[in-house]
Amino acid sequence: MTIFTASGIDAFYGKTKVLEGVGLPELSDNQVLGLLGPNASGKSTLMRAMLGLRERAGGEVLLDGRDLFSMTGPERARAVSFLPQDRRVEWRLRARDVVMLGRYPHQSGLGGATAKDHAAVDRALEQVEATYLVDRPVQVLSGGERTRVLLARALAVEAPVMMADEPTTALDPLHQLQVMEILRGLADAGRGVLVVLHDLSLAARFMDRLVLMDMGRAVCDGAPVDVLSDERLAEVYRVRALRGEADGRRWLLPW
Repeated sequence: MTIFTASGIDAFYGKTKVLEGVGLPELSDNQVLGLLGPNASGKSTLMRAMLGLRERAGGEVLLDGRDLFSMTGPERARAVSFLPQDRRVEWRLRARDVVMLGRYPHQSGLGGATAKDHAAVDRALEQVEATYLVDRPVQVLSGGERTRVLLARALAVEAPVMMADEPTTALDPLHQLQVMEILRGLADAGRGVLVVLHDLSLAARFMDRLVLMDMGRAVCDGAPVDVLSDERLAEVYRVRALRGEADGRRWLLPW
């Protein structure tokens, strides 16, 4: 079983502390953990700090008890895949070539892509329904199409832990639901999935556990029904919610 933990994460912008002692509950196989909070609450900063993409002033990030940053770069890239919030692609590459970048940590650099790499790319493209985009340059794709291609790149890594920062950005309602079903399916197949979300409805429906952040701190964590209480929504988001249940799942609509 793969276990991912983070504790005591501090981070600064200049001299301003933007994260203060933030930790996560244990993320294990078969679990989708959501990071929620208002704009500028520190969600994306925390995710990037845990990945080493943002300098942190303190804290510990462990995968199966091993410091993530004691690993080599390729080891870390094989262990945790990442869909960033920034969907820019600087090079003029075909969509399939972008997805193949997800297999780079698995390659020796001598023989190029293997049959296993090509199979992983095919699976990822099929998962996000983007096989029709394979020969198009990424720069000409719509925002939603680019999001799906970059999600496929992260899926192609086939890492035990997946992190996704706002994976439903620029997607229509159908593709939002499909992306969340994909992430839910990854967890059900034995991966650990950490997702930054703004959409409270999707969080209530698809997450096993939530961490609610505000002003650079973790306010609370727990099951969605507990974290998304009327009291918490009023305190952190200044909204209330309509609630119900359909097909055995709870739903929530900010109001």
